[in-house]
Amino acid sequence: MTFALITTQHFERRATKFLRKHPDLKTVLRETLGQLRQDPFQPSLRLHGLTGVLAGVQAVSLTHAYRLTLILQVTEREIVLLDIGSHDEVYR
Repeated sequence: MTFALITTQHFERRATKFLRKHPDLKTVLRETLGQLRQDPFQPSLRLHGLTGVLAGVQAVSLTHAYRLTLILQVTEREIVLLDIGSHDEVYR
């Protein structure tokens, strides 16, 4: 069973801007989203919970420098995509 990916308007704007700036990462983003849809707990995604003001939010690595933040709702099998960007951008 797969997970449903749900985007927010904020994520869609950030993803458009991110891909305009980093067109070379389009395939990486597509593959990462596909992996999330199939199994968000794959070790290669490096899913981890955040703390502080972002408590309750998780992150996965897109590349060494870039991250996706999300809310993983296992009971409903949904992943709400929140943000994309560099480590400093998404962990603010």
